[in-house]
Parts: sequence; C-alpha cells; structure tokens
Amino acid sequence: MFVYNRAMGNKVIFLIDMNSFFASVHQAMEPALRQQPVIVCGDPAKRHGIVLAASYPAKAYGVKTGMTVNEAKRLCPQGVFVAPRYHHYFEFSTRILNILRDFSPLVEPFSIDEAFVDVTGCAGLFGTPREMAVKIKERIKNEVGVTCSVGIGPNKLLAKMAADLQKPDGLVVLNHSDVPSKLWPLPVRKLFGVGSRYEKHFSRLNIKTIGDLANYPVEILRSKFGLMGEVLHLSAKGIDHSPVDPSSLEQVKSIGNQITLPRDYCGFDEIGVVILELAEQVCYRARMAGYLGKTIALTLRDHNLISSTHSQTLAQPSNITNEIYQGAVALMHKHWPNYIRVRSVALTLSNLTDNYSRQLSMLGDTLKEEQADRACDAIKNRWGYHAIKRAVSLTERGVFYDRKKNR
Repeated sequence: MFVYNRAMGNKVIFLIDMNSFFASVHQAMEPALRQQPVIVCGDPAKRHGIVLAASYPAKAYGVKTGMTVNEAKRLCPQGVFVAPRYHHYFEFSTRILNILRDFSPLVEPFSIDEAFVDVTGCAGLFGTPREMAVKIKERIKNEVGVTCSVGIGPNKLLAKMAADLQKPDGLVVLNHSDVPSKLWPLPVRKLFGVGSRYEKHFSRLNIKTIGDLANYPVEILRSKFGLMGEVLHLSAKGIDHSPVDPSSLEQVKSIGNQITLPRDYCGFDEIGVVILELAEQVCYRARMAGYLGKTIALTLRDHNLISSTHSQTLAQPSNITNEIYQGAVALMHKHWPNYIRVRSVALTLSNLTDNYSRQLSMLGDTLKEEQADRACDAIKNRWGYHAIKRAVSLTERGVFYDRKKNR
C-alpha cells in the first residue's frame, strides 16, 4: 500500500516505462508480429549494425540491445528483423504523453519511452495511486497498443527504481521504508546513476551492493568522487529532491527530419511532394511540443552525395504546415537546379519560441490553415499519424506510398 501524508508534504510520483518500446511499436502496427521475436536493428538486410531493441520473446533467446546483428541472428535465427522507423516511435511517444497529461499537467518526458508524472495534486480524482496507475496502463494498452511498467514512489528516484523491478507490464510501489529490504540487497550497478565506470571505482572500495553504498562513510565518497559521490550516497538511501519539470526539454534548439529517398527524385514537382511530407511531420512535432519556428533550413543531397543547405527567416514564427512548406519550396526554386537528381531531403525548423508568442493575423486563410492543422493533429493523436494524410502521399511521388510496401 502506498503511504501518502499530505500534511508531511509527501509526493506521489509515477515513472511510466514503455516495455521494449521500439519492438512494441512494430508489433502494435502489425498484429501478426505479436508474441514474435522481433529485433529492431540498423539494417536487417545486411550482417552488420547493432540491435536497437528486442521484444521479450527475442530477449528470451539472449538477444540484447547493443549486440551485433550477426550475433543476434546466431542466437535467434527465427527472429523477425526489422529496420527502425523513428517517426513512428515519436508518434507513439506523443500519443502516450497526451494520455498522461489527462491525469496530471506535471508530465516530464525522460526519454522517448519514459516519463515522470507528479500526481500529488490529483489525489482522489482517479482513485488511489495504484488505481490511477492501472487506469493509465489500460488506456495506453487500449488506445496505443503497447504495454508499460509503472513505478510509484515519493520521489523520482524511487519511482524509477520501482519501474525497473517488474517488467514487462509491471506495477510496483516503493516507499522509503522499503529501501533497506528491496533495494539494498541489489548490486550497486542497479542503482540509477551508477554506470560501469562508477561500478569499477566502487568495487575497489568493496562496495558491492546498494546497501554497501548507503552505509559507506559519505566523507570518503565526497573526497573521492566530489559532489556525485554525495549524490549517489543519498540515492542509495532513497533520497531525491528533484522536481518533476514539464519544461525540462525547453532547451530544444531545432526540430527537423530527413528522408533518404527510395529512388532518386528529379524535378520540382517530385521533390516538392517530399518537402510537403517533411513539413507535415516537422510542423506536427512542433505543435505537439508547443513550439513556433522562425527559421527554415532545407538540405538537398544529390545522387553524388553532395549536399546543399540554404535557409530563410520568416517575418513571424510559425508551425503551420503550409507556411513552412511554401518557405521550403521557395528555397528549392531559388537554389536548386530543376534537372539535378535528389537522393535525400532534410527540413529543419529553428529559432524556436513558445507557441504563445504567435502574433495574430488579420488574414482569414492563416487562421483556417491553423484550424485545419489542429483538426488533423487531433485525429493523428487518437488514431495514429497515418490515420489521415494528403492524397498526394498516396501517389508514386509520396514517400509514404513507397515505404508502405515495405512495412
């Protein structure tokens, strides 16, 4: 049972950890892959590269993140090897974050597949913390199609440690009183923040477990490792005062995407379709993150792998798809010869400001375009990024059309 005492100022923090996220996304998009040993790797058609993610059936064969594709094939010859689809991972992550924000405004993305949620001020709205966690798990599974493990604790550290104790599809509560019995017997490497380098240093001090670290003289740790020695000593005791910060990623400098084309494209009409699809993705990400961008950069790489990058600054920051698309197309017409074939296209939106900085326009078309973008975003967030798309994406010129055949 989670112990919560408002008078003592105790917090209730969740850590939502998606299980084998990259592999789970592929399984959600292709139900036939469920329960299969799915291995996401650099290039499944070649015998090099590394494993980026593996489903739990694949892990049962010994496949691990970071091993070579060749080794993974030796351990699991029946594995289903798939190439990464990063735009899908971002889409799924965004949908999950939107679900979490239905339960609390204090959501801090920790990585693409993890997020902290401070539900202290939401106590009672959705039942007990455990009941709230069950509702979150059910919504993510039913609406997104992937499973997660949830750790619950009085701070971010214990929530993170709790989520790691039970995978997949786990739900674990850690209170301060649980630290000696549940955390101290674990190897010191299991403590969040302790990597291989610190593990080696601690081993020389005969610190083998988290409990050894918690009970080691802090003065010696501080003298040998500085501030981090004291921080890790406090962590071993389950102490962490860092807040859940929804604005932790506000230092983002730019939002962009790049596509290597399935064939060389030639002519403004063909390349323009790719730029439109990139503008759609980049602006969607900007709107989801609450950003406007004032500078557009377009990079075109020819069939000889020679790149050309040009940029322009808009009069007003924007995240409207058509405005960014028109700006990028203008750059193409100005700087790129129509007859040169293109191998890859990249579009970046930078010079970012928050979405509240938009200056209202007197032009009705701009307002209509913004409303249309928002309507499309709502559909994508509910049913997936490709639930709604432009008709041109279904033609031979659309990158979506070409890649759909290989999914």
